Amino acid sequence: MSEPNVFPSPHPLVAHKLTRLRDKNTDSRTFRELVREISALMTYEATLDLNTRHKNVETPLAGYEGSEMEEEIGLIPVLRAGLGMVEGVWELLPSAKVWHIGLYRDESTLKPVQYYSKLPIQPTVTICFILDPMLATGGSAVATVDLLKQWGVNKIKYVGIIGAPEGIALMQEKHPDVPIHLGVIDDHLNDVGFIVPGLGDAGDRQFGT
Repeated sequence: MSEPNVFPSPHPLVAHKLTRLRDKNTDSRTFRELVREISALMTYEATLDLNTRHKNVETPLAGYEGSEMEEEIGLIPVLRAGLGMVEGVWELLPSAKVWHIGLYRDESTLKPVQYYSKLPIQPTVTICFILDPMLATGGSAVATVDLLKQWGVNKIKYVGIIGAPEGIALMQEKHPDVPIHLGVIDDHLNDVGFIVPGLGDAGDRQFGT
């Protein structure tokens, strides 16, 4: 599957860690470590096109004209599964601000229901990364982008670990301007909205519930 603005990772380390993440015998502690590590690798790929500006520094030997990040970055982990991704992203972007958005999926309708959001009145960042391990039906991702655009942020990226074609299609229909960075694209959703082969419930597996 090759779609514009959709970027599955080509990195062998991501593929290796994803295999361990999927294994039903992986315990919660190892699962959390893998989510953090994969998130860091995904961040490297998702930040390749961010803007920089010139910065001059002095090395012990001479002056050097280098670069520094120009973007002010906000991280938006979707509660609760997105929480496990924050530490991995912070390893590369320690100055990024974090705001939480709480959504749960109504099991009868498979539609997202928002229960928490506390964004400032005005955006204080120039780009937001939505962090959510599983892009399944796409409803939560679309709802989060809707909220961020209403807030006033126009530069948004989705960073996930596993995606389903159905969720990708909905995101591209509703928000074709939002790049989607994923560790891998899986086969399909089952009749209760879980990604197949997937890894089960990412929140339950992280938190041992």
